[in-house]
Amino acid sequence: MFQGKSIRVQALSDGVVELCFDRQGESINKLDSRTVGELLEAVTLIGKDATVRGVLVSSAKDVFIVGADITEFGGWFAWPEARLAEHIRGLNKSFTGLETLPVPTVVAINGFALGGGLETALSVDFRVMSTQAQIGFPEVKLGLFPAFGGTVRLPRVASAQVALDWIPTGAPAKADAAKAAGVVDEVVAPEALRDAALSLLKKAIAGDIDWRAKRAVKDAPVNISSDEARQLFTAVKEKVAKQSPKHQPAAMAAVEAMEKHFPLKRDAAIEIEVTGFAKICQTQAAHSLVQIFLNDQLLKKKFKEHARNARPLKQAAVLGAGIMGGGIAYTSALRGTPVLMKDIQQKQLDLGSSEAQKLVAKQVKSGKLKPEKAEAILASIKPQLDYAGFDQVDAVVEAVVENIKIKHAVLTEVESLTRNDAVIASNTSSLRIDDLAAPLQRPENFVGMHFFNPVPVMPLVEVIKGSKTSDTATSTIVGYGVAMGKTPIVVKDGPGFLVNRILTPYMLAASRLIADGADFVKIDQVMEEFGWPMGPCYLNDVIGMDTGEHVFKIISAGFPERMQVTWKDSVGLMVANKRFGQKNGVGFYSYENDPTGKPKKSVDADSHALLATTQSKGTREFSTQEIIDRMMLPLMVEAAHAFEDGVVDTVVELDMALLLGLGFPQYLGGALKYADWLGLDKVVALSERYAGLGPMYQVTAKMREMAAQKLKYYAI
Repeated sequence: MFQGKSIRVQALSDGVVELCFDRQGESINKLDSRTVGELLEAVTLIGKDATVRGVLVSSAKDVFIVGADITEFGGWFAWPEARLAEHIRGLNKSFTGLETLPVPTVVAINGFALGGGLETALSVDFRVMSTQAQIGFPEVKLGLFPAFGGTVRLPRVASAQVALDWIPTGAPAKADAAKAAGVVDEVVAPEALRDAALSLLKKAIAGDIDWRAKRAVKDAPVNISSDEARQLFTAVKEKVAKQSPKHQPAAMAAVEAMEKHFPLKRDAAIEIEVTGFAKICQTQAAHSLVQIFLNDQLLKKKFKEHARNARPLKQAAVLGAGIMGGGIAYTSALRGTPVLMKDIQQKQLDLGSSEAQKLVAKQVKSGKLKPEKAEAILASIKPQLDYAGFDQVDAVVEAVVENIKIKHAVLTEVESLTRNDAVIASNTSSLRIDDLAAPLQRPENFVGMHFFNPVPVMPLVEVIKGSKTSDTATSTIVGYGVAMGKTPIVVKDGPGFLVNRILTPYMLAASRLIADGADFVKIDQVMEEFGWPMGPCYLNDVIGMDTGEHVFKIISAGFPERMQVTWKDSVGLMVANKRFGQKNGVGFYSYENDPTGKPKKSVDADSHALLATTQSKGTREFSTQEIIDRMMLPLMVEAAHAFEDGVVDTVVELDMALLLGLGFPQYLGGALKYADWLGLDKVVALSERYAGLGPMYQVTAKMREMAAQKLKYYAI
C-alpha cells in the first residue's frame, strides 16, 4: 500500500493493515521531518481506502521510536518563533491524522517509545506494551517539552496527575508503571506482543470494545473540575519551582501550557502546546542542553575509535592508597576491573580499604548493590605492601603524593617491575607529564590520568598525552576510563592541563574583584544565582586555601603573560593567616559540623576586616551584571586560548570537560557555547570595556577575527 524510507504499510488479512516504522539503513527509528512526512502520507492513503477495517502500528526495530531527530533542532533554533510554530503546526497534522482515522488503531510498543515515540503511541486508540519496553517524555532534559501533542494527550489518556508527574521530570516508566498509570492498556511478554495487539484490534473491529469512546476522551477537555485543577497546579508549580535547575524553564513552561489547555478541546489545546514549544526553543537552556546531547554523541563516537586502538585491560593496579587510591580502586572494581592496591604504609592501605568498604556499603544500603555482589567487588581489590602480581597487570594508576621527586622514584620502580606493554598513568593534578616521564625508559607507555574529587562521584577524567605518549597508551587509558563509568577527555600536556587551567583565571578574577572593593559574599551569591554550584570564595574554602593557592600559582607561572597577580591576593592573605577553609574550620567563611557531620558555613565576623587590608581604595558596590562579566570573561578568554593552543581537538571536548569537571552551569553549555550565545562581538566589546584590568581580560586575535566575520564555535 505504501513504501517509504522510514515507514511501510502492508495489508495483513480481514481488512487489517500494518503501519510499520522501519527506518532504512539504521538500527533505530526516529522522528525526523522525513518520517513525520511519510506518516502523513501513509495515514492519508489508509484513510481513503474503504477496505481497511483496522490498523496495527508497529516497529521492525528492537525499539519502537526513540524520539525526534535531535540533529534537526539546530535548523529549528535558527528560525524565528512564528516560523517554527508554523512548522510544528504542520508536523502535528501527521499525528492528528493517525488519531482521526475512520477505523480503530492499536500500537505494539516493543522497546523504547520516548518523546515523539510516545506521542505517536498516544495518537493511537489502544496501546499494548512489552514487559521489556520503556516509555516517557525526556524533553525537559533538553530544555524543551513535547510538541507533537504529548502534553495534550497524556492527561486525557491517563490523568492530569500522571501528566504533571511525568512531563516536568522527564523520567521514563517501565511497563508495569505505565499500565498502573493508565498510559497503556495491556502489558505482555515480548514474544506475545504482536498477537496480543492484533487480538485487541480484532475486538475493537468487532465492536467488543468501544474505540470511539476512547477517542472521544482525547478530543475533549481534561476531565477535572476547575477547583481540582487550581489546587493541583498550585502544588505542582511549587514542586517544579523547587526541583528545576536554575535558568532551565522548560518544566515550568510545560506545566503552564497544560494549565492553559486543560479546559480546551484537542485542536485548541495543541495550538497552546505548539506556541509554547516555539517559545521555549528560543531559550539559552534549550540551545545549550541540545548541544550537550549532541556533544555526548560525538564523545561516544570518539570512545569507539579509541577502543579500536586500545590494548585489552583485564587487570589494573593502583599505587598509593588512602582516600584517593581507595576511591580509584573502588571505581575500577565496581565496574568489573580487578585492582591490586599497593602502598608502603599499612595505615594508608587500611585507609584505602576502608574507603572502598564505605563506598560499597553505601551502594548496598541504597539498594543499588546486592550483598553478594558487594563482597565480590571488595574481593577484587587486593591491598598489598609489595609488588607481587605487578608483572601481570595491564595498567597502573600512580596516585602518590604530588611531589615530583617521590613520583619519579615510584614511577621508575614500578616501570622496572611491569611488562613492557603495561601502561602507567599518573593521577597528577599539577605536574607536567613530560617532566614526570623524564627518567622513564618507556615514556611512550606513560600518560596522565587526572581524576576529579570525589573520584566515585565526579564523571570527568582528563587523559593527558605527553609529547612521547603513544596513541595506543592514550587509547588504552581512555578505554579504562570508559570501563570505570567515567567520561575521559584527551588533553595535551601543559600547565593545569585543561579544566584547572581555565578555572584559574576565573578564581583570580574573584580575587581581583575583592581587591577592587567587592564583597566576597555578594560575589558568591551572584555566581551561585548565575548557576554555579558554589561561588568562587566558597569553592576556595572547599578545595582548601593552601591547596588552591599552590595549584593556581603553578598554573599562573605557566602563563605569566596573562595570569600575573598584580593586586593584593585574598587567597594568599587567607593562607598567611592560616585560614585554610573547611579543613580547619575557617577561611572566607567559618564552619561548624551539623548533626550529620557535614560542614555548615556562616559568614565569619573577621573576614571582611581582614580582606579590607587588600582593598586599597576601600569597598564599593558592584552590580550583578558587572560581577558576572568580570568573572566569566577571563574564563571564556582562557578557554579560547586553550582551544587555539590545541589542548583539545574540539570545542565539544573543551566544553564537556568544564561541564563534567567543574559543575559549569548546564544552561550555559560550556565556556565557548556561552561565548556563542552572547555573540563574539559582545565578548569583544566586554574585553574592550575591561581592557584596563590587564591581559587576562583581553580576547585573542582569533576571537576578534571570528567576531568580525560573525562566526561561531558551534554550528547551532
